[in-house]
Amino acid sequence: METELKGKYLLVTPAKNEEQNLPEVSKAVIGQELKPELWIIVDDGSTDGTSRILEDLQSKCSWIQSIRLPPRPRDITFHYSYVCKQGFDYALEYSKKNNIEFEYIGLLDADTVLEKNYFGKLLAELKKDSSLGIVSGGIYYDTDGKLSLEATAKNLPRGTGRIWKKECFLETGGYQVEPSPDSISNIKALLRGWRLMQYTEVIQIQKRKTSAANGLWNGYLKNGWMAYYLGKNFFMALLNVFRLSVKSPYYTGIAYFWGYFSSAIRREKKIQDPEVRAYYKNQGPGGLLSRISKNVSSNSRDIKEREQ
Repeated sequence: METELKGKYLLVTPAKNEEQNLPEVSKAVIGQELKPELWIIVDDGSTDGTSRILEDLQSKCSWIQSIRLPPRPRDITFHYSYVCKQGFDYALEYSKKNNIEFEYIGLLDADTVLEKNYFGKLLAELKKDSSLGIVSGGIYYDTDGKLSLEATAKNLPRGTGRIWKKECFLETGGYQVEPSPDSISNIKALLRGWRLMQYTEVIQIQKRKTSAANGLWNGYLKNGWMAYYLGKNFFMALLNVFRLSVKSPYYTGIAYFWGYFSSAIRREKKIQDPEVRAYYKNQGPGGLLSRISKNVSSNSRDIKEREQ
């Protein structure tokens, strides 16, 4: 008789020089009402006290394991996805060797603190809807004790704090060693009929701004380059520039613009994956404007609900 799995999941976390954040992040994972069967933390050649913290965590919890990669400069393009993939590959192999069963697999960055029942809430949503393939909570920032949501499209799970159904993860080729691997995973899931969702009422607090690991200017410069690399068309890029330029810090729009259009001028290499190229090539202005309109309406409703 086959064992009935009840919300069993694996978790992978890339970590580089996260001595400041890792204690609080690990405390939140260990304190989850529904704990992972296995948590793989990939030490990306840290030079601070990260390795010592990981040794202490492994001595306390048998379901926490870590692997260490050689030191390399922090890189949010290809290297970040490479680090994550090492964790996913190790988690899958370790689970196979040790007969660890699971239904879901998740990714959590080492600067993200989760509410107590974060995974329990998301797995409940995945169980209710067989068509859901990838979900996440909303990303919030804590400013002097006040939480603010980083608003993005509700049908797009965030990169950190995301969970895949095992079938969806494997069917879409796992985690790709590419820039913006989460966007690629989203696209491949959508093309195979899976639904995606971001549940903004499920809270994860990110300790630093998205794309800020190397400073916001460099982060959004890279984001512009990644948009070009993935094959996002000119109109999509301009809309993103406009969206970034009307909110603080306003210079992120300029950085994104320069990252995208300087790459276009130089005719730099683009992604070779035919599914991703076709997906962005077929995204016209009509579909984009529709999604932006829906996103604005949803964000307005969220703000009103939080103010009540």
